Amino acid sequence: MSMAPSSSSSSEPEVMMEMNMTPLIDVMLVLIIMLIITIPVQNHAINLNMPVNTPSKPTEPPPVINIDIDFDGTTSWNGAAINHAELESRLQVVAAKPDQDEVHIRPDKLAAYNSVAVVMAAAQRLGVTKIGMVGNEQFLK
Repeated sequence: MSMAPSSSSSSEPEVMMEMNMTPLIDVMLVLIIMLIITIPVQNHAINLNMPVNTPSKPTEPPPVINIDIDFDGTTSWNGAAINHAELESRLQVVAAKPDQDEVHIRPDKLAAYNSVAVVMAAAQRLGVTKIGMVGNEQFLK
């Protein structure tokens, strides 16, 4: 007798070589349902403390002082040419106010850096806090 295996004589079923996915899918579905139930409902509202009173009318904008610096170093205060001593006295008046006026410095493209720096240093030294440079777009090119 030979010991060769015979496939037709055995009554045992064949061994399954694949994993049964049905229990794994069931467990995953239960976990997903539990996760959905336990997540709190998201509230997409933001609590804001809004003012109760109606807003008052806006006040007038503060006066603006334009200081122009020409290409030759000439300084003008709102269009009127002034010297350095007069500039400092006017800046002292502006700095002494409790609500200071805005000072806009507009240098010419060809103005020397020194003349612009002198005006800015005088304003800072005298205590002017609202200073702005106007016309910077001319320096882009």
